[in-house]
Amino acid sequence: MAQWRNGNGTLTVTDPQGGQEPEIPLRIAATYPARSRGLLGQDGIDGALLITPCGSVHTFRMRFAIDVAYLDRKFHVVAVHTMKPGRLGMPRLRARHVIESEAGAMEKWGLRPGAKVRIVQQEGDGERR
Repeated sequence: MAQWRNGNGTLTVTDPQGGQEPEIPLRIAATYPARSRGLLGQDGIDGALLITPCGSVHTFRMRFAIDVAYLDRKFHVVAVHTMKPGRLGMPRLRARHVIESEAGAMEKWGLRPGAKVRIVQQEGDGERR
């Protein structure tokens, strides 16, 4: 199992047809305080936030609606949902990681159930798949 650290990285949604795969800026929340804080107190996010390990999220005290993608251990997307502020998401038993972004962003990226994502953590940690 990969050891994730708080920090930055890039998210790429793998295109099975071999099309262009944009690199999306990513923040990584791997410690308990960072996972608990998430996107609370922010008015938006450029890119996405990876919360690991994580199987469910909530949007209590959030200021904006978010897209939530649940990923399994191999970074396949299990489910994608849009959540308004003040909601509690259902836990996903197969989920190991969660990606959050502003509502509507994941559709633009092609992030949907069945897709596979690649995450590269910056600062010399190498690629995690």
